[in-house]
Amino acid sequence: MAPSNDTNFKNFTPYAPKKGEEYMSDEQRAHFKAMLQNWRSELMQEVDRTVSHMKDEAANFPDPADRATQEEEFSLELRTRDRERKLIRKIDQTIERIEQDDYGFCDACGVEIGIKRLEARPTAELCIDCKTLAEIKEKQERG
Repeated sequence: MAPSNDTNFKNFTPYAPKKGEEYMSDEQRAHFKAMLQNWRSELMQEVDRTVSHMKDEAANFPDPADRATQEEEFSLELRTRDRERKLIRKIDQTIERIEQDDYGFCDACGVEIGIKRLEARPTAELCIDCKTLAEIKEKQERG
C-alpha cells in the first residue's frame, strides 16, 4: 500500500469566479467546504483500509526476518496514518473556519490567500508571501 500524500485530493473542479464576484462568496466557501469534506472522506477510507489490511495480514511468522519485515511495513503504515490523522484534524479545523466565515484570508497579514493557492492547499492559513517568509525564518533558525 503506497503512502498517501497530504495533497492527494483530486476529485474537484477548479472554481471559476464570476465577473465581479466578491472574494469568499457563499459559492466559493461551499466549493472549498465540499473539497475539504471529500478529501477528509478519502483519508478516512484509507484509514479503514489500513485497519482491514493489518488485520488480514497479521501473522505470526516463525522466521524472525519475516516477522521483522512485517513489523516494519506495519510501522510505516502507522506513521503514514498518524500524519493523516493530524491532517484530518487540520481539515476539520479548516471546515470550522469556513463555517465561521473566517477562511481565505492570511492569518499573518490579513490579505486574500487566493482561490488558486487554496485549491492547491485548502488548509492554507498564510498567503504565499507570509508562508515564504516563515520558511526562510525557519531555515535560518535551524542553521
